Amino acid sequence: MAMFGSRGAKGGKFSVEDLYGISKKPKAQSGPSSSAGAKGPVQGRGKGQKGETDALASQILEAAHRLVERRRLELYLRECGLSINDCQSERQAMLYRNLGKSGLRVSCLGLGTWVTFGSQISDEMAESLMTIAYENGVNLFDTAEVYASGRAEITLGNIIKKKGWRRSSYVVTTKIYWGGQAETERGLSRKHIIEGLRGSLSRLQLDYVDIVFANRNDVNSPMEEVVRAMTFVINQGMAMYWGTSRWSAMEIMEAYSVARQFNLIPPVCEQAEYHYFQRDKVEVQLPELYHKIGVGAMTWSPLACGLITGKYSDGVPDCSRAAMKGYQWLKERVHSEEGRRQLAKIKELHLVADRLGCTAAQLAIAWCLRSEGVSSVLLGVSNTDQLLENLGALRVTHTHTHTHTHTHTHTHTHTHLVLSSIVKTSTHTHAHTHTHTHTTI
Repeated sequence: MAMFGSRGAKGGKFSVEDLYGISKKPKAQSGPSSSAGAKGPVQGRGKGQKGETDALASQILEAAHRLVERRRLELYLRECGLSINDCQSERQAMLYRNLGKSGLRVSCLGLGTWVTFGSQISDEMAESLMTIAYENGVNLFDTAEVYASGRAEITLGNIIKKKGWRRSSYVVTTKIYWGGQAETERGLSRKHIIEGLRGSLSRLQLDYVDIVFANRNDVNSPMEEVVRAMTFVINQGMAMYWGTSRWSAMEIMEAYSVARQFNLIPPVCEQAEYHYFQRDKVEVQLPELYHKIGVGAMTWSPLACGLITGKYSDGVPDCSRAAMKGYQWLKERVHSEEGRRQLAKIKELHLVADRLGCTAAQLAIAWCLRSEGVSSVLLGVSNTDQLLENLGALRVTHTHTHTHTHTHTHTHTHTHLVLSSIVKTSTHTHAHTHTHTHTTI
């Protein structure tokens, strides 16, 4: 159901007919009237009527469930000082892309659960974020067995079960590597890939995940063993596809070669960090893999762990990620000499965003989406304001940026031209005849 229906936005009531176009009463049975001597036909019609009644009851229950969910969302937004109309004014139609060169269609923006689910935010906030994301066209939800020691998967699974969304309408991805403290509970051995994924499915309360990622390469596990194990879990119906995360281009190519050699299933996607300050892998290495073997990119941390939002310009806020236990590395990064240089550049980027009529976060996300081979950008948010702001990046994408053409030539847009006024650019022309322009910040 579309979240922002015109009647609902005005506070009007929805009817079953409005939502599903169905009648409240079963249609009268056509054909000859029943008689005592026509026992067979009467029994047949009785079964048909019961089937229609059951189907109608199911539709009414689903409609009622959706109405309740909408009302809860309206009340929550009201507590946040927002209205459905506020959300509607910011909404831009979601864009969908193929995951690499596979046939799987994913929203260009996905919702990640690292740090937030099961840790930084409450389960109620997590549910609100997923509801808003899903109703705005996000169909990709990413997690991992290691996130919050498995609690992120539990939270995600509980919300999905509670919502009752059709399983065919969304994509869930998880990552396997760090599963537990025992020697056999981590890595990419056949044992841990299979057992780790079974554990994830149990926590998620799902029969399968759409994509299982190898969450970094394991030098202790032969590549053939990894690829065979991934092929096995796919053939067993535990996953639809598999991918890599934090793998080098050489390692991905090795996995592909092994798959082709032994008639196994190759990876379709690499998860990679990508933002203004982390660029080479997504812009230099992955496009070649995309063209040669069809591996796409699912990128994360488009805001550089929050640096690009400007929240760390005056220090580390108490409620920020850098202030959390276990994230001392981020605090050190903020206070480092390199961090100070990056923060200075970020202030300039905020000025650029103001000129474009968007926020720095929206500009950064839209900038990630323009890269070749990027199937989806994962968002990490801790409240509804951040999510709604990030979803607004779609307006920037539509208004100011254009992706490369099918001849692989980048179209330099107004956004890029303005950015180039404050950054140093260098152009690299590759042998396969398309040109990439790299911005060094």
